[in-house]
Amino acid sequence: MTVLTLPPGFKRHFKSSRFTDPWEPLYSAVSEDRVQIGLYLDDAHCNSRGFAHGGLITTLADNAMGLSCVQVLENSGKQVKGLVTASLQSNFCGVARKGQWLVVDTDYTQCGRSLCFTRAAVLADSEVVATCMATFKLVSGPVPD
Repeated sequence: MTVLTLPPGFKRHFKSSRFTDPWEPLYSAVSEDRVQIGLYLDDAHCNSRGFAHGGLITTLADNAMGLSCVQVLENSGKQVKGLVTASLQSNFCGVARKGQWLVVDTDYTQCGRSLCFTRAAVLADSEVVATCMATFKLVSGPVPD
C-alpha cells in the first residue's frame, strides 16, 4: 500500500457527498478566509486521455469556493443556513495528470447581504491548470437535508 504524504494543513475532508464519494479520498485545509480542497489524481478522476476531467475540476472548485464563502461569513459573525451556486465559470489553461496533487485554492471572497463572490486557482503540483469564478446566493429559508 502506498502511503501518500499530504501537504501541511491538509486532512481528510470534513464534508461528504454521494456525488463526490467516487472521488474519495478528498482532503481539505481550513483557514480563516478559505477552504482548500485537494486530492491525488487517480483513474477515477481522469478522462480517456489520462488527465483530470474538467467536470471534476469544476465540481471541486464549486465546493471549495462555496465552503470558503461560508468560512468568511461565519468568521464575520454571520449565521449561514446555506448557499446555492448562482453562476460558475471555469477557464482551463493546463492539464493535470494521474498521480499529481490537485488543489483548489480560493484566493478571494467578498460577501454582501445576499450574494457572495469568489475566485479560485486550481493547481496540479503547484502549476495553475484552471481558474474559476463563482457567485453564490445565501439561502434565507429552511435548508433541505
